[in-house]
Amino acid sequence: MPSPSVIIVGAGAGGLATAARLAQQGCKVKVFEKQGFVGGRCSLISTKGYRFDQGPSLLLMPEIFEETFQDLKTSLSEENLKILKCDLNYYIWFPDGDTVELSTDLSRLKKEVERHEGPNSFSRLCAFLAEAGRNYELSLTYVLRRDYPDFFALLRPDFLWAMLWMRPWSTVYGRVSRYFHSDKMRRVWTFASMYMGMSPYKSPGTYSLLQYSELVDGIGYPEGGFHTIMEALKHIGERSGVQYFLDSPVRSVILDKDNRSARGICLDSGEELYADLVVLNADLVYAYNELLPSSREACSLRSRPTSCSSISFFWAFDEVLPHLKTHNIFLAEEYQSSFDSIFDDHSIPEEPSFYVNIPSRVDPTAAPVGKDAVIVLVPVGHLVPPTTSCPAQDWDILVEKTRRTVLNAIEHRTGLKDLERKIVFEKNETPLTWKSKFNLDRGAILGLSHSFSNVLTFRPKNKHPNIESLYFVGASTHPGTGVPVCLAGAKLVSERIMRDYRTGESEPKGWMLKILIAIATLLLAIFSWNASEMGMGKLSYRSIGF
Repeated sequence: MPSPSVIIVGAGAGGLATAARLAQQGCKVKVFEKQGFVGGRCSLISTKGYRFDQGPSLLLMPEIFEETFQDLKTSLSEENLKILKCDLNYYIWFPDGDTVELSTDLSRLKKEVERHEGPNSFSRLCAFLAEAGRNYELSLTYVLRRDYPDFFALLRPDFLWAMLWMRPWSTVYGRVSRYFHSDKMRRVWTFASMYMGMSPYKSPGTYSLLQYSELVDGIGYPEGGFHTIMEALKHIGERSGVQYFLDSPVRSVILDKDNRSARGICLDSGEELYADLVVLNADLVYAYNELLPSSREACSLRSRPTSCSSISFFWAFDEVLPHLKTHNIFLAEEYQSSFDSIFDDHSIPEEPSFYVNIPSRVDPTAAPVGKDAVIVLVPVGHLVPPTTSCPAQDWDILVEKTRRTVLNAIEHRTGLKDLERKIVFEKNETPLTWKSKFNLDRGAILGLSHSFSNVLTFRPKNKHPNIESLYFVGASTHPGTGVPVCLAGAKLVSERIMRDYRTGESEPKGWMLKILIAIATLLLAIFSWNASEMGMGKLSYRSIGF
């Protein structure tokens, strides 16, 4: 059977990787992108020798990147990609003037932990990292490398056993608090939940895996910026025959007369293009509500919890700011209430926690000699419709207020002076611009939330439930958000497409048998967990895998 023709809408990380994978399977692939560049939020802002990453600035989970390029019959080095390592993971600035260094150097890290936790506390850090490492390995196996087409996919004994170990019903802050007793260490080991666009007080405890990846592998940065990885994926696709059409916004997906199968796309220009399959890499909520006919699924997506948004500042300074490191975290005095403002009130905290990245520290090509490129990300609530009690927000005023708050905090905590006078170029992004530029629903920069009820089989699927030949890849579909996770999703959806196209088989039914197996599986998992907890045997999560 000949391979299908495929149209991909969107050239983000997931779309680019999917295009290259399918092309190497023999598919005829065309990619249509609204912007004049590839990579979506992994794009660059450049001016007068300064370079800013508009999206991610930390490379985590390096094995996913390596696996992606290996699957595409190449490697990072063969594509001239050099991953630089930060010699310090984070420099954390507290309101009282205290600072904490997070490093992959365990001797340095031990001193920092014991300074706040007291002598003999390093063993608790090691225990925390052991738990976080288990979460990391289990997540790679059971989340990033598996598809969950229905609820019954959750009821395998090995998966249930893994979930019992990962405790996704707990919170990151709750798990960290079991190992660290000081308020500052609890903050230090929980702020990374923001990478998922979530509060550490609500984020599933499984996401402690982020700290494990940072400490074991360190934090990487692609020389030349994150966009170099996106360009490399594009070039791999081109070598395999992928055609890319930039500045080509899509108006809608063309369906058959019964709205039961995708047939192609209609561009904003009115031109219609046809293919055997369509893959949407646009924001999922936007895709369902703007590119497809009205449906129950489209309406329900609008009501799902979503991640936060951000006000991001891009500042070019005419000198080096010596006190700041590559990755700086400025934590709010009222830590928990600042998260409540973002995720409960969908607003901007009076005193926000924020992240300051200086790419020129690790990659000198990011700024002219003797100068600094600075990126500031301030997490804020996503957009909400105005109401009588909550009128529309004036974002010009909010941005200026936030800008002043950030500059004051940096000056007060670091001792730097006259920062505003030293800025020679600046640009900002807000929830409004994130929404308009990248079609992000509610301006949420990381897509749908990763709450316990919004992951795995509960997360929107990679294949449309009612429309044949229509697939999805990206942050809001399985397995989730972040560049490495979207790359893993590209592998899952590509494999699903080729499997569906070559076999043409529907999912087997057998609901009664599945229910009986599910009950037996659940009982086995619970018994195995209890036996392990009570010391009745040396069971491990691997020992009962099917």
